Amino acid sequence: MANLTVYGTPVSTYVRTVRLLLESIGIDYTLKSVDIFKGESQSAEYLAKNPFGKIPTLDIDGELLYETPATTEYLNTVFAHHKFSPTEPILQARMRQIMSIIDSYLYPSAITSIVIQRLIVPSQGGTSDENKVANAIAPAQTAAAAIESLTIGSPYLLGSTPTIADFYLIPIFTYLSKTAEFKAITAQTPKLLTWWAEVSQLEIVKKVCG
Repeated sequence: MANLTVYGTPVSTYVRTVRLLLESIGIDYTLKSVDIFKGESQSAEYLAKNPFGKIPTLDIDGELLYETPATTEYLNTVFAHHKFSPTEPILQARMRQIMSIIDSYLYPSAITSIVIQRLIVPSQGGTSDENKVANAIAPAQTAAAAIESLTIGSPYLLGSTPTIADFYLIPIFTYLSKTAEFKAITAQTPKLLTWWAEVSQLEIVKKVCG
């Protein structure tokens, strides 16, 4: 069996995405903390693994992978035999659509703006930037509505079994649901609210995102 090491801050949404997949596959791995808040991702040692200083980076028997779409696709192909992606081409495309929406539109508004200002800044003794939060609500609503329109499954986004798209969205909702803005952002997304009520109770989600 391959030796797998995940480098990254445990609270990172993308680290959690990779870990949710690894835990679902049931493969052993080691998590080595790289604290982005202390600048550890910009150290010479880590930049030798990932020149962009982003997390996570996955080490597979000395072979390094970074960028979460590439990492999850590799893990799903090699260790899960494509179990966590749909077999139908259109649903494969929908899965990648959701992942791309999260990367390009939901993460910047929901995490970079709302969650950082509502949860991280106050925890470090700062004052939330209310304008930044207010300006992020509409883009987050648009992204959530787009994902809602692509959600066709139950209890997961695309069917009766989870896909990588679920593992992308779960860590986002874990944090966003702790903010006052969550209600407004999900007001028109009943399918996502039903999805979240189901997946948030999964033991694997509690283990990785709790």
